[in-house]
Amino acid sequence: MSARTQENNVPHRAGFACFVGRPNAGKSTLTNALVGQKVAITSNRPQTTRHTVRGIVHRPEAQLILVDTPGLHKPRTLLGERLNDVVRTTWAEVDVIGFCLPADQKLGPGDRFIAKELAGIKKTPKVAIVTKTDLVDSRTLAEQLIAIDRIGNELGMEWAEIVPVSALGGKQVQLVADLLIPLLPEGPTLYPEGDLTDEPEQVMVAELIREAALEGVRDELPHSIAVVVEEMLPREDRPADKPLLDIHANLYIERPSQKGIIIGPKGKRLKEVGTKSRKHIEALLGTPVFLDLHVKVAKDWQRDPKQLRKLGF
Repeated sequence: MSARTQENNVPHRAGFACFVGRPNAGKSTLTNALVGQKVAITSNRPQTTRHTVRGIVHRPEAQLILVDTPGLHKPRTLLGERLNDVVRTTWAEVDVIGFCLPADQKLGPGDRFIAKELAGIKKTPKVAIVTKTDLVDSRTLAEQLIAIDRIGNELGMEWAEIVPVSALGGKQVQLVADLLIPLLPEGPTLYPEGDLTDEPEQVMVAELIREAALEGVRDELPHSIAVVVEEMLPREDRPADKPLLDIHANLYIERPSQKGIIIGPKGKRLKEVGTKSRKHIEALLGTPVFLDLHVKVAKDWQRDPKQLRKLGF
């Protein structure tokens, strides 16, 4: 495609926008809403996202590639440090930065810390996105919008836009794209029409298993869970009209005491994780799946460089 759309001779734009913010600020939910399909896993657990996820929004006049990043936080482990490095590397490379701030939480030290870092990035336009507006009344939302405008002034940083959105309620989702696209450079499409993400299928499958495993676990356990898909192979000797994909995956935790929690009495919980994630995996891949899950201990993997490498961090 040329850098101009044929119908109206308007310059075609294509580029990258990243969503940054504290853990659990609604970045992944907004990414999914804009793409129109689940490309990033979501959970009410903070620090669910562990790597950058690219979602692609196609418009006749533009291609907007959204980069969902892990929540920037005060790291307590080597994993935490590496996730923060991922965020900083990402925002140094994109065309526009979307700073997500939940409407239902007053600006705190974490938000100020991120805003201060963003103020140091001079050339990249920054859009403040107030998420989760469905959780507050109009007065609380107005106060949040004023507070965000104020923090920009205090830091000598001009927001390109400040936009409230409810990804779950579907309010102003398309407006976010409308405001990000004019900030992208002119250029041809970067991904084929129809692609919604550049995530490898194996990574997406592992993430869907982890999303199911996160449900209902408490305290430190969510952070201790990692999933690696060891193998994805079509079952041999199956008729063409009845394919079956065999997926073998390992669910890693950090301590032997956590194994029982994940497996549950008589394996009930692990079975639920398998059933739930299999439905999402089959929807993603468009084929029936046999999912073989095993729970393994990787001692203190969040703090061990060798284990982190093995688990893909």
